[in-house]
Amino acid sequence: MTREMLLHGGALDLMKARFPDAPLPWIDLSTGINPWPYEGGLDVAAAGRHLPTAAEFEDCAAAMAVAIGVNKQHVLLSPGSELLIRLLPTVVAAKRVCVTARSYGDHASAWRLAGVQLIESNDPLEQIDHCDVVIVCNPNNPDGRRWTREALQRARARLAERGGWLIVDEAYMDLDPDGSVLSESPTDGLIVFRSFGKFYGLAGIRLGALWAPAEITQAMSERLGVWPVSGPTLAIGAQAYRDIDWQDATRQRVSSARKELDRVLSHHGLGVVGGTDLFRLVQVPCAERWWQELGARGIYTRRFKWSENELRFGLPATDAELERLDAALQEINASK
Repeated sequence: MTREMLLHGGALDLMKARFPDAPLPWIDLSTGINPWPYEGGLDVAAAGRHLPTAAEFEDCAAAMAVAIGVNKQHVLLSPGSELLIRLLPTVVAAKRVCVTARSYGDHASAWRLAGVQLIESNDPLEQIDHCDVVIVCNPNNPDGRRWTREALQRARARLAERGGWLIVDEAYMDLDPDGSVLSESPTDGLIVFRSFGKFYGLAGIRLGALWAPAEITQAMSERLGVWPVSGPTLAIGAQAYRDIDWQDATRQRVSSARKELDRVLSHHGLGVVGGTDLFRLVQVPCAERWWQELGARGIYTRRFKWSENELRFGLPATDAELERLDAALQEINASK
């Protein structure tokens, strides 16, 4: 198995090369991206004919700020949150950093490259007295674990007393906005990442945001440059963030689809051990075998280098895809 297949989902080109005889079309369940993307009918061609303007940037930031319940002046837009994760060690000085074990791996990778002492903990909030930076994904990917706002704020306060930072990656918080640690104005010691692509189903748009005290957003802005986000992206983001009806309907839709996926997985003995409404983590006797068997049937799931018995399933986009997954799991069980 190539390293790329374990680093991230979405490498469908590699899967097609690995399983050239798999039936078509492929079903890509390897990501936690909404399979029903936002489609507002917006013509973005005009926005691509000129350099992004300050007004377009401000309009998108304002729309996002209202959608997530913060003040616009504290929101810094970026071309996806992954770049922010990579740049943060150049903005925040640290010697010891704690990240959540079994979580989104780019956080650990970015700080490891920065040469810090890296600690991976099942409960990173227990490390707040021993580290300069503590990082959690809330909800966590891939197990969906949640930390309460109260617990996170207590951790932030303790870290801030020593000049430390709590980093909260809320890439999946659009599913449950009430769980966000965001407030109207930033507080000392807290940095929050937000991501557009997962909930809105437009990962290729590359839109993310940073919410932090002014010294952090200013330093990050200097690194991102003058035109960090494309004009078409700003136009799509502004419209999507203002479409409250679509957001509410989407939360209901993915919740219903997640329940149907759970039903199919459980029916075939794949025990769901965590996740969110956009992905499910299951336990299997041998993740490599199940990944291979599903891949041979044109179904792409997500494996993890740190687990031999867990797979992650995204949401099938249609009833036909769910039925095909159902049939594939039946065949695999029958072939044991």
